[in-house]
Amino acid sequence: MQADSSTANRPDSIRSKFELSWVLVALGFAAMYVPTFIDLFNGLWSTDENAHGPIILAVSLWLLWDKWREVRSSLADARPAPLLGSALLFFGFVAYFIGRSQAIDTLEVASIIPVMIGLVLLMLGTAALRKLWFPFFFLIFMIPLPGVFVQMITVPLKTGVSYAAEHILYSMGYPIARTGVILVIGQYQLLVADACAGLHSLFTLEALGLLYMNLVRHKSWFRNLLLAILIIPISFCANVIRVIVLTLITYYFGDEAGQGFLHGFAGMVLFISALLLIIGVDSILRIGVKKDAQGVAA
Repeated sequence: MQADSSTANRPDSIRSKFELSWVLVALGFAAMYVPTFIDLFNGLWSTDENAHGPIILAVSLWLLWDKWREVRSSLADARPAPLLGSALLFFGFVAYFIGRSQAIDTLEVASIIPVMIGLVLLMLGTAALRKLWFPFFFLIFMIPLPGVFVQMITVPLKTGVSYAAEHILYSMGYPIARTGVILVIGQYQLLVADACAGLHSLFTLEALGLLYMNLVRHKSWFRNLLLAILIIPISFCANVIRVIVLTLITYYFGDEAGQGFLHGFAGMVLFISALLLIIGVDSILRIGVKKDAQGVAA
């Protein structure tokens, strides 16, 4: 007995319709958001404080593409959620039009997330969303933060980083003093800027830590939660290291060398320091989790 040809070819038919529909969706999405991204590249993303935006977008798209293969393999079992999907899509459209028309960058960029989630729910359902949740969540770190909120958090952060850097260098015997967020070492004065120790820096390093956790894929929820919380003090320590390195370069090689370092390698020092600290703390947590597991097993 031969199988019905329409039944045999059904998966291919579903896949071809799926790919065609998503091409149309991608074209509509591009028509909405390409102008937004052009404005971001020419505006906020060209500043030091928001330079992480394109990186977050690129990483999110890579994560989506990586998970997309799993979604495509289960198309026959897709169960769309039209009610919830339509609600989120409508909410995203309203946020987009308000943000775009009123020049509210935070609202305009944030609308990308409910629009994308709504489309996935409409066409694929909650099962697909569970596979794609982290790339959508990671896009949160691309959203520009409101200026008032940034200033409110950045001032105490900069003060804390300046205070820590001053006391560490003073304990090492360096002639350093501090007035607010201005460090005076030898004949040089250094202003701890927002880009060096502000909320944007903390936000970016939190994204780095969560990406690390997603790639490592720990099974222990306790370990993941604790590491996510510890990323905040880790980010603070990484910023202190960055300011200390910048201060020492200025002290030994002059203001010109310090300014060159600030624009060339300061961000690299920040991320390398944060990544090494995250890996170190994660290794300690891994040892602790293993000991607890052994204790329970015994």
